[in-house]
Amino acid sequence: MTKAYTRIAGGVILLALAEIFMLQGVEPFASWFYPFAWWSYILIVDGIIFRIQRNSLMLNRRREFLVMIPWSVAFWLFFEMINLRMQNWHYVNVIGNLWLRWVGYFISFATVLPGLFETYEFLDCLNFYSKVKTRLLIFPKSWLTVFSLFGVLFLLASLIFPRYCFPLIWLGVFFLLDPINYLYGSPSLIRDWEKGNFRRLVLLLSAGLICGFLWEFWNFWATTKWVYSIPFFAQLKIFEMPLAGFLGFPPFAVEAFVFYNFISLFRFKRNWDKDGYLISPEKKLNKKTFFAVAIILVGFYVLAFHALDVCTVTSYSYP
Repeated sequence: MTKAYTRIAGGVILLALAEIFMLQGVEPFASWFYPFAWWSYILIVDGIIFRIQRNSLMLNRRREFLVMIPWSVAFWLFFEMINLRMQNWHYVNVIGNLWLRWVGYFISFATVLPGLFETYEFLDCLNFYSKVKTRLLIFPKSWLTVFSLFGVLFLLASLIFPRYCFPLIWLGVFFLLDPINYLYGSPSLIRDWEKGNFRRLVLLLSAGLICGFLWEFWNFWATTKWVYSIPFFAQLKIFEMPLAGFLGFPPFAVEAFVFYNFISLFRFKRNWDKDGYLISPEKKLNKKTFFAVAIILVGFYVLAFHALDVCTVTSYSYP
């Protein structure tokens, strides 16, 4: 219990200091405010979750938390690569030193999945939407193929016609991967719906909206930040985000859930939540597979970080 209170107190203090020093332009908080804010938030929420249910991602499932970090970076970089074509957002006032900048990319993008999943679990342990039920749905096998085809079409359309089809990127991953998760026994929203359970979907949508608000709120005040250039919706904004853009955050959380469950298929279906992390604890990837995956991920990071520098960052700062 002491560890939970330490996390909560440490997170609150760090967030408060980051806010104060960022507003005063004090480094490193001015340039690194985003990761300071998000890691503080993750610490706070994880501590509260442990306080409620005596089980949390960082305290009880630390190995799964550490595994999640590199996949969080890869997950967000996938969307960054799509954005090279869409050009919906750009980064400004990014740290000029290359090595510090790339470390900043990693530390910042590493918060995406933990932030979403901690928020989801926080809502879950508070029993939000506990009465959300509906009739059982039946999905013929042919529908699963159609779902995956829609996923491919959505992703392709967002690349081929980015001006008009850019919102489809926030649906494509779900339609592509959730049928695969369903067929191979990983947690799946389609399986939930067959059981008449829509609660997980609503929890994910809510977690996405909460995190989306926090992303935009903290980004608005930061020195190093992103700005948007979204077609048709640039006039009415909340913080830096056009109002209509907030509709993308809920399905983004769904895509994060589906993506990570897909990755768990290659980890003996072991997952991050309080039930999934106990699956096949004795099984481990062999060293060759582990190092091969690590090399592929690092190579992807290097290529993607370089692409961000060339195409997505529009200005640098040298504090």
